[in-house]
Amino acid sequence: MAATTVIRNIGSLATGDPELGPGPLGVLRDAALVIEGERVAWVGPTVLAPAADTALDAEGRAALPGFVDSHSHLVFAGDRTEEFNARMSGRPYSAGGIRTTVAATRAASDAELAATLDRHVREALRQGTTTLETKSGYGLTPEEEARALRIAATRLEEVTYLGAHVAAPEYADDVAGYVDLVTGPMLDACAPHARWVDVFCERGAFDGDQARAVLTAGVARGLLPRVHANQLTYGPGVQLAVELGAASADHCTHLTDADVAALAAGSTVATLLPGCEFSTRADYPDARRLLDAGATVALSTDCNPGSSFTSSMPFCVAVAVREMGMTPDEAVWSATAGGAAALRREDVGRLRPGARADVVLLDAPSHVHLAYRPGVPLVTDVWRRGERVWHR
Repeated sequence: MAATTVIRNIGSLATGDPELGPGPLGVLRDAALVIEGERVAWVGPTVLAPAADTALDAEGRAALPGFVDSHSHLVFAGDRTEEFNARMSGRPYSAGGIRTTVAATRAASDAELAATLDRHVREALRQGTTTLETKSGYGLTPEEEARALRIAATRLEEVTYLGAHVAAPEYADDVAGYVDLVTGPMLDACAPHARWVDVFCERGAFDGDQARAVLTAGVARGLLPRVHANQLTYGPGVQLAVELGAASADHCTHLTDADVAALAAGSTVATLLPGCEFSTRADYPDARRLLDAGATVALSTDCNPGSSFTSSMPFCVAVAVREMGMTPDEAVWSATAGGAAALRREDVGRLRPGARADVVLLDAPSHVHLAYRPGVPLVTDVWRRGERVWHR
């Protein structure tokens, strides 16, 4: 029989399940949680908590599910500090953007790429992220994209093929030829190492027809679709995502009423990435509009070296509350259960019996402090699969 641990005297337990308590987070007060092996075995009032092999006193601290970060780009090399500095200083900068990272990534060894990925996974874990998706997209050749995915798949459960990030430099004048590569030899090399297929459907990247070709080819090879959609301007990305039953449409900054209605009526999650707008001084997406329409919303970091170099889900929660019209409860739900929905996962993002025991304790009496005390390192303990993997 698996070992059991009971965490008692939790001041505020955000289960993420409204059937277990009030509000979208199903919050229980003066609560306890029992871990058995890798799973949550029981939640309820501390006074009713069963005995366990090990007991821990939360001393009134808040507990919530581990964050589910459903959008990141962590297999890369190089540094774009000067690009960010120039942008924030109001100076023009033309070092090449994504293509700068492509050149550095191609030149890096497997060990260097793995070390960078590991460093950011550990960094995210210390901030409460227990499920993390990451993408390829900085190699842009069949060999380099497959290499990135192999490295990622040895460390993470959720790996996405993003050969269609931008056209490779070698195909700058032949985007159609690059799409043929992405849907042919590159897909053949990458499909065995990924769960998802993604495409940047945007001005300067791939148009609607090209994005459709990438996604349908990936689906034919058994990959599940997700879409970078409507980040820089209005476009076909959201409608394409909903039409193809994509798990998520990510960014969703520029939406028509028809886009909002489609997201509300379909199963595609609107994943919002406030770190990107923060880091580029762009307009934030309107989460309130989506939520009021009935769409499912997720929050994610979009951690990448160019436009959103943060691995902090607490930061994204705080920005979403301050700038995007979300309540603290909605933001935390979107960063946990919403992220799970964007990855079509039922086992993470909630703390209910049978769920994976991914638990975060805060040095605060409530999850609201994630927005109330922005920038403060509140995470004190993290369990992943029932194992305590971080303690401050």
